[in-house]
Amino acid sequence: MTETVQIIECPRDAWQGLSEIIPTETKVQYLLKLVAAGFKHIDAVSFVSPKHVRQMADSEDVMREFLARLPAGTERPEIIGIVVNEQGMERALATPGVTTLGYPYSISAYFRRANANMSRSESRALVEKLRQATKSSGHGLVVYISMAFGNPYEEPWGAEIVEDALIWLKDIGVRTVSLADTVGTAPAPYVGALYNTVKDCVAGVELGVHLHSRPEGAAEKVLAAYDAGCRRFDGALTGLGGCPFAGDDLVGNIATETIVSALLARGADPGIQSDALEPALAMTQEIRAKYGHAVSAK
Repeated sequence: MTETVQIIECPRDAWQGLSEIIPTETKVQYLLKLVAAGFKHIDAVSFVSPKHVRQMADSEDVMREFLARLPAGTERPEIIGIVVNEQGMERALATPGVTTLGYPYSISAYFRRANANMSRSESRALVEKLRQATKSSGHGLVVYISMAFGNPYEEPWGAEIVEDALIWLKDIGVRTVSLADTVGTAPAPYVGALYNTVKDCVAGVELGVHLHSRPEGAAEKVLAAYDAGCRRFDGALTGLGGCPFAGDDLVGNIATETIVSALLARGADPGIQSDALEPALAMTQEIRAKYGHAVSAK
């Protein structure tokens, strides 16, 4: 029996670190190409302060134009909008076309403070509000556990800390969680081992991975997670984007084409065929060339 795998394409993550602002029209055209390629789950926009992420200042405009130009009869994809505070939550809920809210919940105190300026209790209070609001509105909710596969900040870390976060999320009703290798340093065997260790504590929760990697180690990480039971993968075409804290231009999102080819070779069904990616891949390369490579903090 062929295993079906869910692929979440992440242009929002790919774009937000580019040095030049991508026009709204270009973003809309790109999202339409992703839908034409067969993507049904897209991390497309975020609702954060333009002071911090200038690239995402036009999220409402992008969604309005995208919906207006989606061909008649086309199934609307799941659109994930990332939020980091209540103001972002309210914007996302009010934006037509956004079906799912995403929140990065960090188990690193340093990263949580640097990323969202929140304490652990403040962050957990926000997740509970997100859960209540999305349940009332009929939106989905996905929580990303940042630093799930390791912590470079010399803080306490271990599988038990990941399990604690997962059990708490399950207890408050979160049903989709993605484990993030934020800085891309976890070797493939460790990716598989951690997933194996924690998956049983959240039976009934869809547990995915959002992995970063240097290109040469990407397929191995994907297959390690797949062999451990993962059936939900985030990716970005050409591997664009990732965490600027990685300090390495080659550590980015795992390329979606790598995920697709690795899973097809394993006999799984990723819901996307490699040849269908070509138009979107070509436009990805154009965006990279025109609007700049991802900016990394050294």
